This record gives sequence, C-alpha cells and structure tokens, in this order.
Amino acid sequence: MLIQGKWTSDWHPVQAKDKTGRFIRQTSEFRNWVTPDGAVGPTGIGGFKAEAGRYRLYVALICPWASRALIARSLKGLDNIVPVTVVEPFLTDQGWQFGDYPGADLDPLFNARYMHQIYTRAAPDYSGRATVPVLWDMKQNVMVNNESADILRMFNSAFDGLAPESINLYPAHLASEIDQLSPWLYHNLNNGVYKAGFASSQAAYDEAVANVFSALDQLEERLLDGHTFLLGDNLTEADIRLFVTLIRFDAAYHGLFKTNLRRITDYPILQSYLTRVLNFPGIAKTVNMEHIKAGYYSIKALNPSGIIPNGPDDIGQLVKDAQ
Repeated sequence: MLIQGKWTSDWHPVQAKDKTGRFIRQTSEFRNWVTPDGAVGPTGIGGFKAEAGRYRLYVALICPWASRALIARSLKGLDNIVPVTVVEPFLTDQGWQFGDYPGADLDPLFNARYMHQIYTRAAPDYSGRATVPVLWDMKQNVMVNNESADILRMFNSAFDGLAPESINLYPAHLASEIDQLSPWLYHNLNNGVYKAGFASSQAAYDEAVANVFSALDQLEERLLDGHTFLLGDNLTEADIRLFVTLIRFDAAYHGLFKTNLRRITDYPILQSYLTRVLNFPGIAKTVNMEHIKAGYYSIKALNPSGIIPNGPDDIGQLVKDAQ
C-alpha cells in the first residue's frame, strides 16, 4: 500500500482487522460528484460538470465494486461519453497493473504501470490502497471519485442531458426502499463474502458465512413473489448491487473464500433471477469470467500455487449465451 505517496510493501488482501479477526474494508477518500451543471454534489466540492469525453473510468473486470460502475455506464448509454480503461486481472505485489493482457489496457493518460501511480498523481502524499473504480477528470487532471456507490448513483443522473438511455436506476418512488436494502446487501453479502474470505479467526469466518447464507436464503424467499427484479418489474440500482456478487459467487467465492455451504445454482429462484439480470440488455458485455477467475485466484495469500480451477462451466456458459 501507499504511505505518504510511497509504495511500502507487497499487496495483501487484508486491509485491516478488528481484535476478533473480522476483515475491515478501507473507506474511499475521493468523494466529489459529477453533476449536470457542475454544482457541488452530496459530498466533496463542485466544479465537475457533466461533459462528453471529459471523464475516464478506471476499472478491473474482476472487481464487483468496479463492475457496479461499469454496468451503470453501459445501461445509461455512456460508452461514448465516458471512456474506460481496464487494468489486468492479476493482483500483483504492487496491486492493480496496466498491461496488454487480453481484455486489459495500457494507461492512455500517463503511461502509468500501476494504479497506485494514478493515486499519487491525484495526491502525492496519499496513504492507503489504490482501489478501483476511479473516475478521473481529464480536463482538470484530478481524481473525482473512487467510491463505487457514488459513481453508480452519479452515472444514473448526471449525464442525462447527454446520454440516450432513459432507464432510471434510482427512481424517486423506490428511493427509500433502495436506501434500506443497499446497506443490508452490502454488509451481509457484497462485503460479507470478503469478510468470510479474509477472516483472520474461525469465529469471524463462522459469523460471516452464517450472514452470507442467511442473506441468500432471505433473497430466495423474497423473489418467490413472482416479481422480475428485487423491487418489482423494473431493474434498479439494487439489482446491480446484488448481481455483481451473484455472478462471481460460484466461480470465486464458493471455493476461494470458503463460502461453500451452497452455490447459487442450488437456489433455483436466485439462479433464474441471475439469468434474467445477465440477459438484461447491456449487462452481459460488462462480465468477463476469465478475468474474474484469473484475478481472484491470483491472490497469493489465499492461493499461493496460483492454480486456476477449470470449473464451474455453467456460469461461463450463461455469460456466453447472454452475449
């Protein structure tokens, strides 16, 4: 990680832990917002007006947090408005790396080799991990935001005057339900799988796994009502938040993170839901199962041999069928 702008040690998945061994995730620090007129958003400072070609999104295709932003970009028709740069899937000793691995890119702005070099351009004395996604302002040459929840939300509305798509991922009449559901999804499932995989004690692992499968059981029950998506018949931000974890579950979390009581394929309602979301126009093209598997199984602390399992084949076939 970076300490006062200097890379100090090899990358390690456990960012921090409490006294019982529970995994603690780093808090995002760049929290400015792009808005239609450049006015200040919910956090940060103003001056970031929505303009075509002004902003670049940095992502890793293995990363569920980055994928939330990438899906919103696709659904809102921002492909030609916000260009994207994809890092290689492997987690190197210096974190995310740019390169020519299939499906990845070289850095077009600064010819940086590692993502942490983008961070020190934004803040030369930055301390912390160099995470994705990152939204970069190419006009002012500054980092706008590195919090996926913010980028997901701003992509939904900031560029509406420029983008062709009218889908609303955060409709006013569902906002309160989305705001109630999102923290529950995050703590129990989105970050819950990481709390299991990166637990430093048996008790912390047992607690996390119990919460993960309790959440999956509740979601299976919730979707029995016959609705197409979590909050009815229209896809919302909540579905994106759930989908990015479900699509990675059987291929990565079940084995590598030891969340192996059941697979998503063992939940018939959730499996059908996963397939529906995957087949929603614009979503399948954001999913790269080769990057997902190669990336997660490159985590040396969890898989020192670096061997990538052959299976499961069913999720990969679902993605191929949807594209």
